[in-house]
Amino acid sequence: MFTGIVEELGEVTAVETLDDACRFRLRGPAVTEGARHGDSIAVNGVCLTVVDHEGDEFTADVMAETLNRSSLGVLTTGSRVNLERPTAVGARLGGHIVQGHVDGTGEILERKPSEHWELVRISLPADLARYVVEKGSITVDGISLTVVDAGPDFFTVSLIPTTLALTTLGIKQPGDPVNLEVDVIAKYVERLLGTQGGTR
Repeated sequence: MFTGIVEELGEVTAVETLDDACRFRLRGPAVTEGARHGDSIAVNGVCLTVVDHEGDEFTADVMAETLNRSSLGVLTTGSRVNLERPTAVGARLGGHIVQGHVDGTGEILERKPSEHWELVRISLPADLARYVVEKGSITVDGISLTVVDAGPDFFTVSLIPTTLALTTLGIKQPGDPVNLEVDVIAKYVERLLGTQGGTR
């Protein structure tokens, strides 16, 4: 489990395309400290397994299903990525419960800068809109954010200078894709209410 509090802005150092998968080599001094084969690291909100680790770099395999459901397929050598290790038992939950299981992708639609913050509008797939509510939580590229406004096919978030400086949302522009993970609690509530009401 993750919290959506990005530990560092890492970098893709190599991409190997396989028949039905992709192997990434990524640099992240903070997240690779003490890393071992089989550990989990979230890359732009996608939970990946460490295959190999050397120095401040690690490799991870990404299967076709993940490439199709996320924006990882557009990464190239030199791409910047948000990195986070799983939260430790007993640690503070600074963001919200994040599984690292991407529900879909959105697209940066608009950025409105202000003196001390920036409002970003992001497209929202129709099948995810019911899980996104004003002042609720959503994960964008692995970042735990609070929804400012929620529409039928978009939502907005406000970004403070720290988020802009330390994550990919500081450099992504309109047209760029982002990974989205909705609040898992909303999905469980929907399933339970649907079952109880006999609609599923």
